[in-house]
Amino acid sequence: MAWPLPAAATPSRLEATWAREDGQLRAAQALRWRVLVAETGARPSPPAGTPAGLDADFFDAHCEHLLLHSRPDDGSAPELVATYRLLTPAAARLVGGLHSEGAFDLLRLRRLRPRMAEVGRACIAPGWRDAATAQALWDTLAAFLRANELECALGSAVVALRDGGILAAALYRHWRSSCPAPLELQVRPRLPLPLAALDPRVVPRASALAEGWIARGARLLGAPAWDAEFGSAELPLLLAAHPDPAR
Repeated sequence: MAWPLPAAATPSRLEATWAREDGQLRAAQALRWRVLVAETGARPSPPAGTPAGLDADFFDAHCEHLLLHSRPDDGSAPELVATYRLLTPAAARLVGGLHSEGAFDLLRLRRLRPRMAEVGRACIAPGWRDAATAQALWDTLAAFLRANELECALGSAVVALRDGGILAAALYRHWRSSCPAPLELQVRPRLPLPLAALDPRVVPRASALAEGWIARGARLLGAPAWDAEFGSAELPLLLAAHPDPAR
């Protein structure tokens, strides 16, 4: 199935496109490696034969990859500054599931899956981690959901565990009270973060991308999972493509 890949309005300094060549996918994987591995210390297990300096997995070949490039005023070459990937329902059926199923039991989402995309592997280069860059990513993803008549997107707010999980626990407790999903949609982590041992008094401060989920009406689906490979906690979120404006 051919999926419409619409662009979205972006700030004048940025241009959003979708990867259509192997070189574009490798550029996204290289940015992911710089952010996820070199910067944050993740230790992923890429498929055999993956070149050094690339973050890759089984799902990449089946995903749509959003690329955000800079548009320099001085005529220099554009720079890839951010990427996000999206797995369509058709692709998920083809590969036999979702990436998130490795971290969560998603049984309660089964009725949503025919019209639910999965998004993940979000990365923004240093120097570009601001609200405008996050907004450009979100606007392009939203345009994709609308163009393809998808109802919702599943993803996670990923929080590094350099503080031992304190921030992840604080975000969970905050979002659990402010934007919980209905019980019938909640999921369970396969490897839960040990919340009881973490200080609840920390003031939570999420990244611009994570705040983007919440600002657009996302709901927290349950407790965070511990991703030992990436040294992070994942807080599961569900975003409606057409959120209730009264929320």
